[in-house]
Amino acid sequence: MSQVGKVIELIGSSSVSWEDAANQALQKANETLANISGIEVTDMTATVEGGKIVKYKTAIKIVFTVGKDID
Repeated sequence: MSQVGKVIELIGSSSVSWEDAANQALQKANETLANISGIEVTDMTATVEGGKIVKYKTAIKIVFTVGKDID
């Protein structure tokens, strides 16, 4: 039995944290994708205003399986 996977990249944003930004992207992906099996964080950036972080951005790669199992 083997499976085929697909990877897409999304960028989430949050005013709370990089982790929350990653979760925002994952939650959005969950609305339209099935069989998500993992994520990889590829980049974290932030917008700074007045010496403080005002927006966290996290880029993630989302892995999900496609199609049916092959025997």
